[in-house]
Amino acid sequence: MSAASWAIDIDRDDITQAKLVGEPDTPLTPGQVRVHLDSYAMTANNITYAVFGKPAGLFGNDQGYWDFFAERDTPGRLPVWGFATVTESTAEGTAVGERFYGYYPMASDAVLTVGKAGPGGFTDVTPRRTTLPPIYNNYQRIEALPDYRAADHDYWPVFRPLFLTGWLIADQFEDEGDYGVQQILIASASSKTAIGLGFSIRQRPEPRPETVGLTSAANVDALAAQGIYDRVISYDQIMTLNAATPAALVDMAGNGAVTRVVHSHFGNNLKASIIVGKSHWDAQTDGEGLPGPERQGFFAPGRSQKRIADWGGPAFGQKIAEAWLAFMDIAPRLASVDKRRGGDAALAAYREMLSGQADPKKGIVVVP
Repeated sequence: MSAASWAIDIDRDDITQAKLVGEPDTPLTPGQVRVHLDSYAMTANNITYAVFGKPAGLFGNDQGYWDFFAERDTPGRLPVWGFATVTESTAEGTAVGERFYGYYPMASDAVLTVGKAGPGGFTDVTPRRTTLPPIYNNYQRIEALPDYRAADHDYWPVFRPLFLTGWLIADQFEDEGDYGVQQILIASASSKTAIGLGFSIRQRPEPRPETVGLTSAANVDALAAQGIYDRVISYDQIMTLNAATPAALVDMAGNGAVTRVVHSHFGNNLKASIIVGKSHWDAQTDGEGLPGPERQGFFAPGRSQKRIADWGGPAFGQKIAEAWLAFMDIAPRLASVDKRRGGDAALAAYREMLSGQADPKKGIVVVP
């Protein structure tokens, strides 16, 4: 909360255009808090948020990811996951000094509107956010997180939202009887969401489908050594897979070229084709005329809401906690934490992730 406060503005029409800007403090209105971001992660998932910043039908209305933290007539503010501390408050039940895990703009500070404050945290009820998926609007007190361990702190923003997405995909497969397949092909297998999916499927008892991680040739050996997937092959080896074996494809990157090879190779023996993200934002995505099943998108907030309705919130949270703690026992050997400090470093990290040059074996954590 100072003249040094900053934010990163992104052109809504051209996500390669981003700049660091000063962010003057504005007076709070009743019910608001100002928070200072302690740390947040920069991952390929954030690039997906940028790609779908403008309305794309994901939320069932005319809103997109830019609507979380910016009005329509202003530059986009990229959502990130991280921790923040309250530095100023006009909201009952939320005090200066309290720390929260949640969804923030890529900035040093943010203003949130507090609603439904309770022992576990609060919900941001800023008007433009009330019609966006509720999972993004919840801010959880660190002390109230049942599966938080101080030793895992830096891995929370790096892995938590991505692991949850992977776990939810694995849950959908189990719920759907694995679509009747014997192998699940996971493209962009070095991504953190893919690792969460592979890990979650391998926790299931046999019999279950074989997981096949698809990655670039240079990553095969290192990824295979992690033991996340049953098998790891390069993209140029897809044609060596047995096309008679029923398969499903989960594409984490939205790379149309890989999708086309898999669909063409398996044809009608490909029983499901699920696209999760769009980190390869500049790759060819033409899906017209593909043999096999129609591609379907996966939307983690929607799946979360379904399971909360099925199981109830406490049971849903308990299942996540158990899976997360098991994953945290191995996370440090899967990725190291690369800490960057300040606004210039934040902008550089965004550009690095956008260009695809980020090291998948490192988790970038920005400390504003």
